[in-house]
Amino acid sequence: MIRASIIVHGGAGKYSDDLRIPREQGVKLAALEAWRILANGGSAVDAVETAVAVLEDDPVFNAGRGAVLNADCQVELDASIMDGRTLRAGAVGAVKNLRNPIRLARRIMEQGRHVLLVGPGAERFAAAVGIPTCSSEELITERQLQRWWQERRADLEAMGTVGAAALDPQGHVAAATSTGGMAQKHPGRVGDSALIGCGTYAEDGCGAVSCTGHGEHIIRVTLARATVDRLASGADPMQVAQETIADLARKVQGEGGLILVDAQGRIGYARNTPAMTVATAEAATGIPRLLP
Repeated sequence: MIRASIIVHGGAGKYSDDLRIPREQGVKLAALEAWRILANGGSAVDAVETAVAVLEDDPVFNAGRGAVLNADCQVELDASIMDGRTLRAGAVGAVKNLRNPIRLARRIMEQGRHVLLVGPGAERFAAAVGIPTCSSEELITERQLQRWWQERRADLEAMGTVGAAALDPQGHVAAATSTGGMAQKHPGRVGDSALIGCGTYAEDGCGAVSCTGHGEHIIRVTLARATVDRLASGADPMQVAQETIADLARKVQGEGGLILVDAQGRIGYARNTPAMTVATAEAATGIPRLLP
């Protein structure tokens, strides 16, 4: 019998101590909700979409409401999802009027004509297919607004992402990723989280990966696809994760992290940043637990 598996992350980076417990609670809840889907025979695609949507709804994470602000003091969101069974994928970039961009990415994947839609065109597609929209102001939290002014004065960067990878009882894998990107980014910037093979990749028989970190570095080494290619040999997933992150640093001096699940349901994760909040759920009980 195939052992279903889920792993969830809340982004790699450096985070204040006052956010540690809320972030830990958030990723544990996301892992639990995804596990419930898998335990009831649901698909890996449903599980990762749900996990990411839970994190998009939580304002402590850099995704959905509460995401970081760009140089124009606006939220612009990226997200992607991939089905390892079919190799179909959907993604959105630089959208301003969606609480849950991962929901729109899923609809793009299902519609099948395109893989990536960006900006106003993506928002028009959302309206056409019935994805709920909101005003851009609804996505801004007081914490991020204060942070925007501090970063504007100090010229600081922030990064962070949320994501999930899963194997379902049918043996299929999927991955999903969502982010507000870099703080103070140029309007219209699209990062790795919207790019298949960079921030997200999944392929049955190999595994599924969600990445987080400095998007420009991740894009240059197509980090997610490089990780899945390594999983194809059946290598230990923790070793694969660690080696791929080491390559990120060696090749482009990149900072980031990733989570993965392989074709057997084994999980792996690694980072070269000060922190990355990661959780899974026990296959038998569904009890969520943090990973060190």
